[in-house]
Amino acid sequence: MPYTSATNTVPGQSTWRDYYELGKPRVVALIVFTAVVGMFLAVPGLPPWQALLYGTLGIGLAASSAAAINHVVDRKFDEKMARTKNRPIPTGHVTTQQALTYAGIIGIASMVILWWLVNPLTAVLTFLSLIGYAVLYTVWLKHVTPQNIVIGGAAGAAPPVLGWTAVTGSADPHSLLLFLIIFAWTPPHFWALAIARRNDYAKAGIPMLPVTYGVEFTQLHILLYTIILFIVTLLPYLTQMSGLIYLATAVVLGTIFLRYAIAMRQPGASDQVHMQAFRYSINYLMVLFAALLLDHYVLIRP
Repeated sequence: MPYTSATNTVPGQSTWRDYYELGKPRVVALIVFTAVVGMFLAVPGLPPWQALLYGTLGIGLAASSAAAINHVVDRKFDEKMARTKNRPIPTGHVTTQQALTYAGIIGIASMVILWWLVNPLTAVLTFLSLIGYAVLYTVWLKHVTPQNIVIGGAAGAAPPVLGWTAVTGSADPHSLLLFLIIFAWTPPHFWALAIARRNDYAKAGIPMLPVTYGVEFTQLHILLYTIILFIVTLLPYLTQMSGLIYLATAVVLGTIFLRYAIAMRQPGASDQVHMQAFRYSINYLMVLFAALLLDHYVLIRP
């Protein structure tokens, strides 16, 4: 449900929930989950508890910091969109200065934790991911090209790699497969939402693909990227990173995703269909990574 708060709140007089919402907890939860899966996949047994604990905390704080910066940068656009007008800054519950201070504190904390308690490589890669999302995507790409989500998706695809490096101190080619899965998943995931909310984006002047090139063009690209995603998700099995449990899950989930992509291409497909596809895509990624984790410990080969 969208975030709402009392209408009589004094501007700048915030509650803990306002700061909680600044961190986009639902988005961050998915980011942290994929990072944790990366930690477990990085080693044959269980990852060291220090890397698991401090790595999860550091990556989660960095993601929340980037989300808070996103709230600040997008505040004028959020005011114009029905989906985002009730966020803490547009409603006046949190000032931009408060939000930046909050983002700075947890961002610095994340870097300290990752650098001193995990390893410098994870800290550097996490920092680059934070900058990629909060600055490169939010400040620039989002407003200059309809391919914003494709290019900027690299930052959102980094968490499994960050989790992997938190445990091993290096980036393995298998961790890059996890990156590639999320990178291919991001466009069909977000464009389904963009179609359903295209009027909001147009009103805010944000050049999302359905705004600049139309719904039908975007639906075609959702289908093409979903096909790419289906193929990419087979790579962990084909490279012997995963076994039959993961393969069966990937095929079933991918087939359902393709059905949604095809349904969105049907004449007169409603916004409800696009929102259903968007919600499914979130569950898709969670279940797919859960299958990777299960398969890692219950490996069944042909």
